[in-house]
This record gives sequence, C-alpha cells and structure tokens, in this order.
Amino acid sequence: MSAVTSVIGFPRIGENRELKKSIEAYWKGSSSLDEMRATAASLRAKHWKIQKDAGIDLIPSNDFSYYDQMLDTAILLNVVPKRYRDLGLGAEDTLFAVARGYQGEQGDVTAQPMKKWFTTNYHYLVPEIGEDTEIRLAGTKPFDEYQEAKEQGVDTKPVIIGPYTFLKLARGPQAADLELTDAIVSATAQAYAQIETRFAELGASWLQLDEPYLVLDKEEGDLDLFRTLYAPILAARRAAENTPKVLVQTYFGHIADSLDTLFDLHVDGVGLDLIEGRDENLNALGTFTVPDDVTIFAGVVNGRNIWRNDYAQSLGTLDAVRQVTKNVVVSTADSLLHVPFTTANEPTLGDDVLRHFSFAVEKLGELTDIAALADASDEERQGSDVLRVNQALFDGTRVQPDEAVANRVAALTADDYTRQPARAERQKTQRAELGLPLLPTTTIGSFPQTREVRQYRARFRKGEIDQKTYDDFIASKIDECIKHQEQVGLDVLVHGEFERNDMVEYFGQNLNGFLFTRNAWVQSYGTRCVKPPIVWGDVSRARPITVRWSSYAQSRTKHVVKGMLTGPVTILNWSWPREDVSHELQTTQLALAIRDEVLDLEAAGIRVIQIDEAALREKLPVRRSDWYGKYLDWAIPAFRLVHSGVKPDTQIHTHMCYSEFNDIIRSIDDMDADVISFEASRSDLTVLDAIHEAHFETEAGPGVYDIHSPRIPSVDEIVDKIHAILKKMDVQKVWVNPDCGLKTRGDEETWPSLENLVEATKKVREELGA
Repeated sequence: MSAVTSVIGFPRIGENRELKKSIEAYWKGSSSLDEMRATAASLRAKHWKIQKDAGIDLIPSNDFSYYDQMLDTAILLNVVPKRYRDLGLGAEDTLFAVARGYQGEQGDVTAQPMKKWFTTNYHYLVPEIGEDTEIRLAGTKPFDEYQEAKEQGVDTKPVIIGPYTFLKLARGPQAADLELTDAIVSATAQAYAQIETRFAELGASWLQLDEPYLVLDKEEGDLDLFRTLYAPILAARRAAENTPKVLVQTYFGHIADSLDTLFDLHVDGVGLDLIEGRDENLNALGTFTVPDDVTIFAGVVNGRNIWRNDYAQSLGTLDAVRQVTKNVVVSTADSLLHVPFTTANEPTLGDDVLRHFSFAVEKLGELTDIAALADASDEERQGSDVLRVNQALFDGTRVQPDEAVANRVAALTADDYTRQPARAERQKTQRAELGLPLLPTTTIGSFPQTREVRQYRARFRKGEIDQKTYDDFIASKIDECIKHQEQVGLDVLVHGEFERNDMVEYFGQNLNGFLFTRNAWVQSYGTRCVKPPIVWGDVSRARPITVRWSSYAQSRTKHVVKGMLTGPVTILNWSWPREDVSHELQTTQLALAIRDEVLDLEAAGIRVIQIDEAALREKLPVRRSDWYGKYLDWAIPAFRLVHSGVKPDTQIHTHMCYSEFNDIIRSIDDMDADVISFEASRSDLTVLDAIHEAHFETEAGPGVYDIHSPRIPSVDEIVDKIHAILKKMDVQKVWVNPDCGLKTRGDEETWPSLENLVEATKKVREELGA
C-alpha cells in the first residue's frame, strides 16, 4: 500500500487560461457574471477530477480564487474597508474594486496595496485593518467550495491562509504598521475556531491552514501570538470526535525555530518544506520528539520549478523523516500555483527535452510514484523501472559546458564590478549633458500592448506576414508613441517596447542557453499571467537585442530616449533556472550578456539606459541571516558588472516593483545606478521614510500612480503625491513617473493619466519657481 499523498494547492487559471479570459471578458462587459461564475465552477470541477484521477488522497479545495487567496481570506473575515463596502457593489465586484480600484457611478477608490508573496513572482493584496474593522466570520466561500466538491464525489482538504500569516501580513490604513491588539487577536482566533466548527458540521477530515510566515525570522512575542491564535482553534478541534484534523502547512523555508511549538500544541499535522528548508527541517525533526498524534506532511515535490524530481533524493529525505516518525504523508513542498499546468501542451519541445520537465499535472504523478516507492523494500526499489528511468535523467549528460562562457567568467576581476568616477561626480556631469528640467518626467518603459500589436506579432509568428511588413508596423507604432509622448510633454521618452512579447522572454530569445514554451503560463497577480523561459545551458548573447529599435526611436526625436533592458537578476528570477549549477553562476553569465548590450547601446548614441531589476527583492532569502551570504553578495555585484563599463555621462536607470524595499534600501543604493524608479503609490509612499533615513544617494522616481488599476488619477492627486515625495527627498534627486510599465493598460487610460502626471509636475515646478 502506498503512502498517503497531499497537494497544497493547484493552479487556478486553467489549462488554457480560461479563468483569465472569462474575468477579463466580464470586466469589458462582453460576458455576464453568471458566465464568469460558470467558468470558475467548471475549472474547479476539472481540477478536482484531475487530482482524483491521479490518485491524490488529500485534494485541496478553496485554493481557487478569482484574484488572490489573501484577499479571499480578508473577505471571509470581514476585513473589507468601509470605502469599498460603501460602493454598494455585489460580492465579486467588491472583490475586484479592492484588487483593482474602482472609478464609476458608485464612487472613486484606489486599490489596496499589493506585494510579492514571499520569494515568488505571485502578488497578494495586503489586508487593511482599521479601527472600525469588525473581524468575524462573514463569508461562506470555503464551505461552499468544499460542499461543491463533495457533491462531485471528491472529499477535499479545505485550504485557508492561517491566522498568524494573515495578521503578520496585514497593515493598518495608509499601509501603516498594524498594532496587534488583544481585541484583533481574539476576534481573529474566534473566527478561525468557528471555521473549524463549521467544517466539522460539513464532515471535513482535514483543515489546512497555510502558515508560510513561520519560515521567517521570529520577533519577540511571535510564538506567543501563534499559541494565542491557535488555542481556540485547537479547543474547537477537541470539542467533538468528528472535527477536522488541523494541518499547519509551511513552505518557502524551514521552521527549525518553531517546530517544537507546533509539537507542544499537538496540532494534528505539520507541513514541512523539504526542498528549500530541507537540512534545517530534518535537523529539527531529529532534535525534537515528534508526538505520536502528529503527522508530518513531507514536502518533497517542488512547486517552484519545472525540472523532474530526483526520486532517489526524495526517497532519501522521506527515509530520514521516517526514522523519527511513522506518521508521514508525501506532499508537495508548496502550492503548484507557481508552475504551469501540463507539459502535454508543449509538443514542439520534443520528448528528449520534455522528459526533463514536470508541470503541475506531471507533479501529481511524481507524488504517487514517490509514495509507492517510499513503501517499497530496498530490493523492490532496485528492480523498479520507474526509479531506473527517473535516475537516467540525472546522469550529467543533458548539456555540455560552453568553454568560451566559462573562460570569460573566470577572467573577471574586481575592477569589472566598479564604475568610475563616483556617482556624485557622475550625476553633476549628467545634469549638464542631458539638460533636463527640475522634476524630470518619464515612464517606466512599456506602452499598451493593444489587440492590434498582439495580432501583428501572432501573424508574424505564424508566417502570415513577412519581416518587412512586421518591421514597418513596429516602426509605425514607435513613431506614434514618440509623437504622443512629445505632445503630452514628457521629458525622457521611451520607444514603447511594441516588438517585445515579454520583458524576460524577449531577451531570452536573443541569448544562447534558453528554451521557450508555448503554453506554460503561471499566474503573477489577478488575471496577469507570465510565461517564463527556461535556462537550459550556459548563457551568452547571441546577437544585439535592443539596439535597432532604440536607435530608431532616438532618430525620430530631439528628446532623450531611454534604452530599455532587463537586468540579469530579474531575467534569472523570472525564468525557470537550472538546478545543476548555482544561481550565482547563471546570474554572472547573464550579466556579461547584458553588459555587451549596454555597451552597444551607448556606442549607438543612447545616453540614458534603464536596466530593470524588478525582481531583485523577490528572491531575497526569507531569513535575514542568509540575505548577504546567500544572495545580495552576488546579486548586487552582478548589476554593477552590467553597467560598470559605460562613460560618466551615460545615465544608468533601474526599476523595481511591488516589494518591501525598506529593509534593503542601502543594498539598492550599492547597485550604483544613477536613477531608480519603483512602485510606491499603492503603499502610500512608505518607502520614502527609508530613503530619507538611509541618506539615499541614487536619484529616484517613486511611482506617483498605480498602473495596475484602470483608474485615471487626477492632477490634484498626483500633486499631493509629489508634495509627499518632496518632504522626504532633495528636489534635485526626484523624478516623476508611474509606478510600473504601461503594457497591461489601455490607451484610453494611459494617455489621460500621463497628461495629468505632466500637468501636476508643471504645477509643482511653478510652486518651486523652477
């Protein structure tokens, strides 16, 4: 008999992004609410059946969401600020108003802040708890979806964000730090106890409470807070015989400093990430006695990457767990939300390549394979064809090293990571050379990828139009974009990136060492999906990437045009990285490739070059003690390597988005860029305090409006943002820009917003006498 298997969560967008398409059709008014709900129900049913047919024992429910599971949890707990409730919208429209903002007949509200979900490219909505918030069990979504599955013959394991993680990620109004009063903690704990009781009434066997915040460093009182929150839940668990067992599910790291607390509480199950937190979690299991009534959910199947599982390694991990307890469930290490749907949709890659990859559906098979092998004898394992075929994937023959790349990396010296002269001197030179006004205005890079743009790209890819026809179209779009920016009055222009399908994939297509998929989409936030390329081998630049269109754009205007590049850390973090060599080595190879592009842009007359590192913060280790040795000590120098060879009068920009920057603000300054732009509007410019306290040397453009919302910000709104920025920053170092690229917006929102941005900036300049 095979060991029990469990899945933490499953992709929700659908095999062909059906959920994305249905929701966006509803937003546009071309589909009804009932049609959107029907699509959602169909996807839930399909996904439950896939997991059931694969032989998974503990199948999740309530892992589905129209937008985000943190937002769903907030709604479940009545944590919806009054300004959204006062709109008087229906349930789904209220959810979308919180997520995207709302501007219409019912009112005008901005969206709630959005942040990266730990070390992933998924984004969550930050819950807002104010003085008037009444935390209570108010929603029915988890219960409805559990019953929905049960009616289809699937007895699921309901999944909810746990109370500790929910409160630790929540904020007060204006993104202020939240004081966790006794009233807030008590109300939250009682609401979760009611959830446990309600699922007992419905007949659930397990209740999974996701607590990834446990993998972070602990502050004083954190574990006491955890105990206080769980005491009522576990009391409800023990109030009757048939209440659901409580599984505390962790992921993205280890919980060596809190595992004994979970054992002391006698929660029924503890989910451990034995991929990213393997060694520390195994050591902790060996240190603390596992109670007989606690089951360890051993996370041995990686939900963060797409490479095949090494069965021998996973079996070794499971054997180590079984040395300390017989109560073991074979589980994913984290939710499969973060990987594509199935390799079956990638026939163009070929069997020789595809056999190395495992997406969500294939990982279900890995779970059942490992569970069967886990209970096999040594003799049975030795004779297993399944294990033999799997181990053949790891014989070291998949790729051959590129000696030229290896030699170039080996030849690097300390001087290659240092730009001369010092930044303060460069900034003086650049102001004189560029001749920009006070509070220069610009955008982050991309402009709307309209249906027309996507259609031309698709026709070109299919061979329906030739290269010249496609190039002429791209040139015409650049001409339109440049002219419109001039008319609006922006100071530093961009070419619009109409030739690019994605800020990472486009670069990968011009680099050696990358592979690309057709349908391997994953959710980033809401309906926004990305299709990361795959790092298959050693990386080098195959050809110039951006020089042609950047040079063309500059030739069409007397204004300064920024060259737009994606940085090496972001390319790696937003790709599927190799697992056979270090991230540091892959990033260094990428840095050398992008360095070549930077120097070519400069030689072509591009005087401002933006190197986006939108994902720098994303892969920062969850434990502060690991920040430098395991990441920043090589990630920051990699960025410096990219731009260290340019002249003093070439201005280097970078951009970052939707992360917590405050705690690494000095490391960001150490990147030695001349200018940085970053998301700040959704978080009410809270990063400004960190900039002020750190005496930040880099010129900066905190985003003055939220491009992820369809709202058009007013002039007065942007003036207020600029005033707030100037209270914390030297006016000589301030740029004015949106908070991110405009690719996902429409022309009807983009241009009015930019007109208001320029008008607001002019008003502030007049106030300053500039």
